[in-house]
Amino acid sequence: PGAAAPAEGERPAMRRAGLSSVREGCPEAVVRVGEAVDFVPPPHDAHFLLDGAPVLLPVLDPDSHGWTVEQPARAARLREFGLHSLISVPMRARDTVLGLTTFMRSQNPVPFDEDDVAPARELVARAAVCVDNARRYTREHTAALVLQRSLLPHTLRGGTALDVASSYLPADAKDGVGGDWFDVIPLSGARVGLVIGDVVGHGIGAAATMGRLRTAVQTLADMDLPPDELLARLDDLVLRLSEEEPATGPVERGGTTVVGATCLYAVYDPASGCCTMARAGHPPPVIVTPDGAVSFPDLPSGPPLGLGGLPFESQEIELPEGSLLGLYTDGLIEGTDKDMESGMGRLGRAVSRGGLPLEDLCPAVVKELLPVPQPDDIALLLARTHILSPEHLVSWEVPVDPAAVGETRAKVSRQLEAWGLTELSMTTELIVSELVTNAIRYASGPVRLRLLFQSALTCEVSDASNTSPRLRHARTTDEGGRGLFLVAQLAHRWGTRYTPRGKIIWAEQPLP
Repeated sequence: PGAAAPAEGERPAMRRAGLSSVREGCPEAVVRVGEAVDFVPPPHDAHFLLDGAPVLLPVLDPDSHGWTVEQPARAARLREFGLHSLISVPMRARDTVLGLTTFMRSQNPVPFDEDDVAPARELVARAAVCVDNARRYTREHTAALVLQRSLLPHTLRGGTALDVASSYLPADAKDGVGGDWFDVIPLSGARVGLVIGDVVGHGIGAAATMGRLRTAVQTLADMDLPPDELLARLDDLVLRLSEEEPATGPVERGGTTVVGATCLYAVYDPASGCCTMARAGHPPPVIVTPDGAVSFPDLPSGPPLGLGGLPFESQEIELPEGSLLGLYTDGLIEGTDKDMESGMGRLGRAVSRGGLPLEDLCPAVVKELLPVPQPDDIALLLARTHILSPEHLVSWEVPVDPAAVGETRAKVSRQLEAWGLTELSMTTELIVSELVTNAIRYASGPVRLRLLFQSALTCEVSDASNTSPRLRHARTTDEGGRGLFLVAQLAHRWGTRYTPRGKIIWAEQPLP
């Protein structure tokens, strides 16, 4: 529809989709399945497909209508196999031209007549509707797949804390695209957030919901929320999404619920080697220690997202350097037997096999567990842990005394010189001076300063107060109020995160 009308005499560009014959192998056919064909019954052209009625040629004479001249190969087959009668029916559905169906007789000496045209027309009409339905479904499935792939991360950044790799395997086309998703989120203090989730349902609705949840997790993670609190906020979001659905319920075509999801969120800290995790109805992660021991930590399960009113709990796990952490969706372990425990055992054996780089191990595990497409899509996220070198991490206790600021700046300057970062000395001393002064003046002790040197230089000042600092735009007549504004101008990023013992103000600078 909408294309320019074909010129007079123009033949359509088509491709043979199928053929059948009373003779094995269809030797009568000039063109095989998948090959290009420009056939329409003479003397017609492409207009016949657009608005023509079925064509009946009771007597098919290869010497008439120029067959021998225009289509010599086809005329030769007509003579060779005695094809003597023809019906050609344009295949159209919902104002869309799909192709052409042609029936010919050879062994049956009775020619086609008008009584044969009606069943041919009905048969082709039914086939056209089926073909058009399949075409529309394929287009919808492709659109959903493109949407989902565009919403999944294109690159994963584990920084100096983690080596990461991922694999995503879409569901079998007949079942539609699902809502599996994953992400790796750099956090302050060299920490990294790992998240994986599964939206219930299939199709564009599930893919769109997945994209909304992934964006929400990124936003909540940037607020440095602990895993249990992040899942609680995400649960509130899913509840609001479900309230936006029609009164008949959050369904898509086929009655599949699309609002509702499971999720696992983990934060890894390379300074301590500690990983804090919480999950909302999601399968537990798999951990392989450097000595090859496989475990599935018994995390508090938590309810799936969207139920509301039930708490989530975090659990801390210490991971030795070089440990392998695997997050996955349930489609990877269900298998054909739907036995989750058996599937977890297969997964543990697959990921514990050494000798492969992480980027090769990830697809190898998926292929071993799921050699063929499954009704549900799957996602696998693998991460290899690193511990921050003690030489790249220093901290000092700062006396709660304004006179201590000068000595603290001197320590920072000497440390940056030892790291070869003298270019950052001036800006770092200003940042440290402002943050330490604010902690001494407005917060309660103890005050501690920490410097982390990895892919960026991070300054952290911790205190025992839960009061959040506020960025102010001081007037020209004000004598103060410019400290955090100055920090924000000098640092690439800065922020606040809360701990059980108070808060941490951090500022990050890119390395020269």
